[in-house]
Amino acid sequence: MTSRLAEALRRFRRSPEAAREVSARVSAAEFRAAAEQRLRALEREVAEVKGRVNGLIFVVVGAVITQVVLRLVG
Repeated sequence: MTSRLAEALRRFRRSPEAAREVSARVSAAEFRAAAEQRLRALEREVAEVKGRVNGLIFVVVGAVITQVVLRLVG
């Protein structure tokens, strides 16, 4: 277990030169696939936020209409 932890820490702390070396080996197709995957995830998150904002607007408009009706009736 300790050796696995030491190996993980070693990979985490690797030098910037090693990081450049790894990134230089990424093919264009792999990069394109990774970028596409990230964009799809971002689209899902934006859609979720949009849904929440629309729901919030609906609640606020409903509350305003309710207050107007209560003041007109009361």
